[in-house]
Amino acid sequence: MTIRVLLADDQALLRGAFRVLIDAAEDMEVVGEAADGREAVELARATRPDVVLMDIRMPGVDGLTATAAICGDEELTGTRVLILTTFEIDEYVAKALRAGAGGFLGKGADPKELLAALRTVAAGEALLSPAATRAVIDQFLAQPDPAPTGTPERLSVLTAREREVMAMAATGLTNEEIAERMYVSPFTVRTHVHRAMAKLDARDRAQLVAIAYQSGLVRGGRPTP
Repeated sequence: MTIRVLLADDQALLRGAFRVLIDAAEDMEVVGEAADGREAVELARATRPDVVLMDIRMPGVDGLTATAAICGDEELTGTRVLILTTFEIDEYVAKALRAGAGGFLGKGADPKELLAALRTVAAGEALLSPAATRAVIDQFLAQPDPAPTGTPERLSVLTAREREVMAMAATGLTNEEIAERMYVSPFTVRTHVHRAMAKLDARDRAQLVAIAYQSGLVRGGRPTP
């Protein structure tokens, strides 16, 4: 299948460079370009892309507002958003994830990393750059062990193995790292993650991580006993 990508960035030169890179990939094509968040939302509804490559800072409607509108649209449930920005700070990362973004990548990423990120997000996986991951973990660690805002009973639908995998994913471990610790294959870990997402009605891995913290499954950057 061809991954259909919508570009949203206020810099025409940058959009042009992304178009050349993406259209050169055999499994991708650019279906539209937006210069601001409002246009991004309109084009997303018109073209139904698989992934929106979204900048945060744009005139008028910014990328975070546009991301929330796209991810909150029931008719765009198949559309994922990959945030691409220079500003990998905790405030932006947290807001992007709350808005529903499935990935967050710095503009310092090389072309191969960008294409790989688009494929990852299009497949429904969450993608955070190392800097973005660190920002999210640091933000949770900065909180004085808050009381869970979700209900622990919500996790009762999960198997013990699914809860274990979910907890490790919430601490920032990749599927490969979890697989090494559990002595299973990365495919098995991915299966557990996807089953947990389906049972908890999580849009993607990022939302699954948020549920882990909100329900108290993970606190202070570590799984609870």
